[in-house]
Amino acid sequence: MEDAFIRIRNLKKIYKMGDEYIHALDGIDLDIKKGDIICLLGTSGSGKSTLLNAIAGLEKPTKGEINIGGVELTKLNEEQLTIFRRLNIGFVFQSYNLVPTLTALENVSLSLMFKGEDKKTREQKAIKILKAVGLEHRLKHKPKEMSGGQQQRVSIARAFVDNPKIIFADEPTGNLDSKTTEEVLNLITKIAKEHNQTMIIVSHDEEVTNFADRTYHMQDGKIYKIKTNEKGEETNEKAN
Repeated sequence: MEDAFIRIRNLKKIYKMGDEYIHALDGIDLDIKKGDIICLLGTSGSGKSTLLNAIAGLEKPTKGEINIGGVELTKLNEEQLTIFRRLNIGFVFQSYNLVPTLTALENVSLSLMFKGEDKKTREQKAIKILKAVGLEHRLKHKPKEMSGGQQQRVSIARAFVDNPKIIFADEPTGNLDSKTTEEVLNLITKIAKEHNQTMIIVSHDEEVTNFADRTYHMQDGKIYKIKTNEKGEETNEKAN
């Protein structure tokens, strides 16, 4: 794909456990366009979270290439990867990962401190995104004073606060009921589309696929089926 924003070639991740070699990723090829919302779908052990961690620069692959916007991640050292993530990536986690002693406003603005922005600018940005996710009445509340769905909205606000190019969502609805799951998925995909952000969602839940432009079904470290929502097509193009 010539206009791919994220280009992955022959990606492998091999772990050694005793005398056995585990192929967590077994030669993945993947092209993702800017602004695409994709889902990596599979059961536990399928390789979906390993693939997300590799694309996010959190885990070094054993072999292969990961190119994001012209930057070859596999050639960056740890310090360079940290800077790349800080400038380009936002994360939404299943467990929210909020600081329990901080308010919603403080949790969201905290990530901006590392970018050298003054307190007033940080708080203005945080308030704006918290309003966008429907939490303008919860700015001063701490995580324990909010429901699971509200805590996840704070996590979403934190991920989107500085308009990153890529959002990684690792089982973002894993701790939520079905109604809240739909609300959260509608919210994150709406914000991403409005800002032409690329989003990669990892999930084991088939419902998530309804919100993705494209779903990559994974098993044993490989992509074995691709579903494109726009055309309603399902293909088995390449068992890579």
